[in-house]
Amino acid sequence: MAGQRVGYIRVSSVDQNVERQLDGIALDRTFVDKASGKDVARPELEAMLGFVRDGDTVVVHSMDRLARNLDDLRSIVRKLTDKGAAVHFVTEQLTFTGEDTAMATLLLSVMGAFAEFERSLIRERQREGIELAKKRGAYRGPRRSLSEDQVAELRRRVASGVPKAVLARELGVSRETVYQYLRDPAGTAARLESAG
Repeated sequence: MAGQRVGYIRVSSVDQNVERQLDGIALDRTFVDKASGKDVARPELEAMLGFVRDGDTVVVHSMDRLARNLDDLRSIVRKLTDKGAAVHFVTEQLTFTGEDTAMATLLLSVMGAFAEFERSLIRERQREGIELAKKRGAYRGPRRSLSEDQVAELRRRVASGVPKAVLARELGVSRETVYQYLRDPAGTAARLESAG
């Protein structure tokens, strides 16, 4: 019996469009995380790892969507292939099965290292751009993360005892962002709107 084709999608924020990553690819089941690549807590990744069975194929848009860094990439691919599943990366056009040649293993490491290096360069350019903008007086911080309705819902659920970490994950923001809205929702809104 042929295994299932299982999609894994990760976007960095709740606003990002998940459709473009595996658009047009036939899948039996899809798992979607809305979390930064550096986040350790990716519940849908864990669910996907638990769901996949021998003979399944996991389809991912690109290596950097699956893993936080090269070690994480190797570990996740190994976990999946140890279960008898294949892992296919669409952008890189590479598939790993666990019965890979030394060349395939090298490609996984090299491509994963390139993806990690590229993310580092992007972060470095962002930091440099922010520093230059600050010197010009043009940088006022990040845009508002939550709508007024979301802030009201956040405050209501915190008052009813829902843990802040759970709410942060559901909203796709950091716990610090949750605390900022709880401390000073009006001031935060006014400051962030003035940056727009």
